[in-house]
Amino acid sequence: MPTTVRIGCASAFWGDTSTAAAQLVSGGNLDYLVFDYLAEITMSLMAGARLKDPQAGFAGDFVEVLAPLLTQLAEQKIRVISNAGGVNPQACAAALQAACDQAGVQLKIAVLLGDDLQGQLKNPADIREMFSGAPLPRMCVSTNAYLGAPGIVEALRLGADIVITGRVVDSAVVSAALVHEFDWSWHDYDKLAHAALAGHIIECGAQCTGGNFTDWREVPDYEHIGFPIVEVSADGQFLVSKPEGSGGLVTPLTVGEQMLYEIGDPQAYLLPDVICDFTQVKLQQQGKNVVQVHGAKGLPPSDKYKVSATYPDGFRCTASCLMAGIDAVDKARRVSQAIIDKTAEMFSLRGWAPYSETHVELLGSEATYGPHGQRRDSREVVIKIAVRHPDKRALVLFSKEIAQAATGMAPGLTGIVGGRPTVYPVIRLFSFLVDKSACALQVDIAGERHPCALPDPVALDSAGLPLAHQPPKPQGRADASVPLVKLAVARSGDKGNHSNIGVMPRHPDYLPWIAEALTTSVVVDWMRHVLDPLLGRVERWYLPGTHSLNFLLENALGGGGVASLRIDPQGKAFAQQLLEIQIPVPQSIAEQLD
Repeated sequence: MPTTVRIGCASAFWGDTSTAAAQLVSGGNLDYLVFDYLAEITMSLMAGARLKDPQAGFAGDFVEVLAPLLTQLAEQKIRVISNAGGVNPQACAAALQAACDQAGVQLKIAVLLGDDLQGQLKNPADIREMFSGAPLPRMCVSTNAYLGAPGIVEALRLGADIVITGRVVDSAVVSAALVHEFDWSWHDYDKLAHAALAGHIIECGAQCTGGNFTDWREVPDYEHIGFPIVEVSADGQFLVSKPEGSGGLVTPLTVGEQMLYEIGDPQAYLLPDVICDFTQVKLQQQGKNVVQVHGAKGLPPSDKYKVSATYPDGFRCTASCLMAGIDAVDKARRVSQAIIDKTAEMFSLRGWAPYSETHVELLGSEATYGPHGQRRDSREVVIKIAVRHPDKRALVLFSKEIAQAATGMAPGLTGIVGGRPTVYPVIRLFSFLVDKSACALQVDIAGERHPCALPDPVALDSAGLPLAHQPPKPQGRADASVPLVKLAVARSGDKGNHSNIGVMPRHPDYLPWIAEALTTSVVVDWMRHVLDPLLGRVERWYLPGTHSLNFLLENALGGGGVASLRIDPQGKAFAQQLLEIQIPVPQSIAEQLD
């Protein structure tokens, strides 16, 4: 059994840089190389591609990136785990096998099957959406369960050099390697929680090594940013680092932003193999660009898998035009409304339904800030008009009629950016739960199927659940105020139609003042322009280990993903907006920050 295992992550999403894998293979001294490609919308895109071509539906980037590295992987005995299989993992494996054959490299490729539930659900009429209670749509494009690590562990046990999966939780590609190497029990919940946290921190690639970091000016050499490596010990504690000489930055703040990214309740982060409690996690600098992580706790998981289905819901079209000159903002408002009103009238004359939804944003007028925007006029703005309709013909008409505004409306309209806009189908997300027994896990190696049994379930004793933590109250008097960005770093992300904002103080002494000021009601008021007026709400949790706060903004993304008509459908800029809020503090703290 090894004393430590080193795992590097070379991809955060489908379309990430092609340079990371070579960087990690040549300079990472790795035991495992992992890739994360999938999101809910990615699955729907892959499902659509497979409908057109039975051999499509996987991340072809994975094969392209690995092909020139196959010899090095074999020589260094680096094993590879990836969810690049998407909705067609066997086609992905066949493409990679062809690359191995061409390179003359013998590597055993395993495929994990069992996540795809399309057409296999029993009693679909009884299925309800886990948040809204809505019934399952009549036609789904994709239906995939979020599998955990057991199937990957079985593939590694069978000797696989490369494991390709369909939908698994992002962290499973890391935790499976650790369970296999250290021979952990599936009941070692604290170790599994550490493994899940290690996977969560590196699953988004360079986001823990300085990418998307609040203090972006401190991050050197974006051009060669280092991708992350975790070095995990047998007790689960681990170090986060990056290849020597690469760009980027690894500090408790860069790692902490990622730990809070895209999670809800940090005391109950639900995964198929463990329920994680990250509230007591501590992050400590151990050297230049090396951070130690420990303190995760785990509880038994439920007997359910989360399933994400995607379904078609009409069509969408987005047009962008540049408006320049005097009173550009006012002209842009009038022109955009005129285009919508004119085309809506044309729909009525043809007997078509009205728009399902319209959304206008004037980029350059601080449109994403809502009422907090400070720039009320500009001499140039981009008009972004996004519309949705159940009938494709209506949006084709919309896409044609926009051009008339260039000669028949306000002066300064310079034309449609990118030419006439395209009409696309709207794909929405539908999440629900199924019994784990609904998924028959199998490992396919060279056409031979090996069944995979799940661990025996353990009932969760609700009496043993930890109590929620409350942040300390500030001591003294607040007689000054500073913007939050001077006191903390923050990052935001998406989960379906929800968004989270993680806030981590630059010093523990700042936390009581931040917590006193950033109540849920204050955040609701500050972010009201993105929250659904009926269903939007905000929850807050405190993590004493890192003195940080996590906020969940429910129903804040206008549908989320490609279903949203907004310029920021994933809430990526929400944290930047919150960082400008003023926080009352003592004069002594304000003077320290000047």
